[in-house]
Amino acid sequence: MPAAAIHYSVRVLDLHAHLFQVTLRIAQPAALQRLSLPTWIPGSYLVREFSRNLQCLQARQGDKTIELTQLDKCSWQARCAPATPLLLRYEIYAFDPSVRTAWLDATRGFFNGSSLFLQVAGQENVPHRLALAADKALPGWQVATGLTPEKTTKNGFGTYLAAGYDELVDSPVEMGRFWSGSFVAGGIPHRFVVAGAPPGFDGARLLADTQAICDLAIRFWHGARPGDKPPHKNYLFMLNAVDDGYGGLEHRNSTALICTRKDLPRLDDPAFTPRTANQATAAGPKHSAGYTTLLGLISHEYFHTWNVKRLRPAEFASYDYGRENYTQLLWFFEGFTSYYDDLLLRRAGLIDDPGYLNLLTKTINQVLQTPGRAVQTVAQASFDAWVKYYRPNENTPNATVSYYSKGALIALCLDLTLRQEGRTNLDAVMRALWRHCQGGPMTEDDLTTVLAELAGRSFSKEMGRWVHGTADLPLRPLLERQGVTVLEEPAQIAQRLGLRVSEGSGIQVKTVLRGSAAERAGFAAGDEWLGLDVGSGKSATQWRLSRLDELPLYAGRATKVGALVARDQRLLKLSLMLPKTVTTWRLLARDGKLVDQWLSAPEG
Repeated sequence: MPAAAIHYSVRVLDLHAHLFQVTLRIAQPAALQRLSLPTWIPGSYLVREFSRNLQCLQARQGDKTIELTQLDKCSWQARCAPATPLLLRYEIYAFDPSVRTAWLDATRGFFNGSSLFLQVAGQENVPHRLALAADKALPGWQVATGLTPEKTTKNGFGTYLAAGYDELVDSPVEMGRFWSGSFVAGGIPHRFVVAGAPPGFDGARLLADTQAICDLAIRFWHGARPGDKPPHKNYLFMLNAVDDGYGGLEHRNSTALICTRKDLPRLDDPAFTPRTANQATAAGPKHSAGYTTLLGLISHEYFHTWNVKRLRPAEFASYDYGRENYTQLLWFFEGFTSYYDDLLLRRAGLIDDPGYLNLLTKTINQVLQTPGRAVQTVAQASFDAWVKYYRPNENTPNATVSYYSKGALIALCLDLTLRQEGRTNLDAVMRALWRHCQGGPMTEDDLTTVLAELAGRSFSKEMGRWVHGTADLPLRPLLERQGVTVLEEPAQIAQRLGLRVSEGSGIQVKTVLRGSAAERAGFAAGDEWLGLDVGSGKSATQWRLSRLDELPLYAGRATKVGALVARDQRLLKLSLMLPKTVTTWRLLARDGKLVDQWLSAPEG
């Protein structure tokens, strides 16, 4: 790689003030050099205004201070002598514990480049260099990043190279005293670092299970085809274990993850029984639900290495970091990834058939219990992610549908339809789509073209109904033909009433679902449900409620009660009819052979 024309240097300025200092050297600036900080980070579709954390921006050429003019909320212009090196220095406040921004305290540092690095207009595609400065005040700290090392110490401090700005900001950096392990999957070296791991953490188990996932994902996309190799030469998992948290964000050869410490695999825990990828049978391993969720997150973000980081919406062929980048295809890139994340766990032997069907049941119920599915299509939900999905409020379930969950169910319906028609399956479609688009930008037309080629018929009607319509998906008949029994059981009390609440010090109403008994009674978000008025006349009784599951105890056989709520310091009595017909789904394997043909489908 040629010498870098753009050079960034990052050092820890003040741990307790949570400040990074960034120095940017531009070897050959323009006379009116424009600079900007991204407003969003790819993979998280919300304008987050990273420039609000930037301060003390200064520019110099030699001994001369250069005038900087702010053009808008995230852009500046330097009036300088062209072709003479321009030096900028500024500070970034880093105290966001999520995977999307930057963090710095006495125990850990982390940042995404989109939060720290000014973009140099006109030079986005020239080589970029990043120097990470070691500090005596950080004894024992290490560095982990997916960037290509140029000259680094054994702890990872030093210089790294990127082909351009996109690669630089798509390679987050983890700093601190973390656990580190490695493995090889598909011939590719992988590293896993964990910050905040407790002493009882079973790192060997996490490595073995992650290796099984990665091996399977690589075989899924590339099989044994000569010359068909993965798009990445190495990969880095960065996991921050915290008291309470969950999330992940994909990058081209790395991912940043957050999980709750109690969900990590633990040493000497009989609930964690070792398995290998060759033991993918119906009698799967025992995991805690939390660890299964973590494995699903790992599987999801790793699958994104292909499905969204390379194979991606045509609208994302070139990112505009200063504004929203719209697409109607998040139902495919997030939804289909959500279908395969748990399915690959099943195929790797990390969960069994009942475990997989339980996870699928949750996804189905999540969609069926969202009134917004009849209001918004998943294509619309994808486009509106910037203003709806990432900005939820009390009405969100009534007005929107998750492109993750419904997108996963569209993938399920396509897969089962293709399998039952006997000519192909969704695995083959995904691989053919990768080749059709050469692992690059795609459109919905590309998907329908590949579907028609492999299935021998058009899927335009299904795409119209499932993706661009709001009718319910044909889940029941497809599942039943695949050997799965669909049971309908009484829903939990909150769902029967149409409420989403928080409980602790009383019952706080968060959401009232559209068309529900609670909405008909007049409940509103923000209400505190205090108690019940049951019966009438001399037989009337009043009861204090502290949890929703107390309702059947105090209501008895009554079909109508008075709900006593507090709203804006006023006490109200609402007339609530208690429904008995609201149900929820539960899936059971009826025909093990048919289920196994689906869940254990060969890859490659």
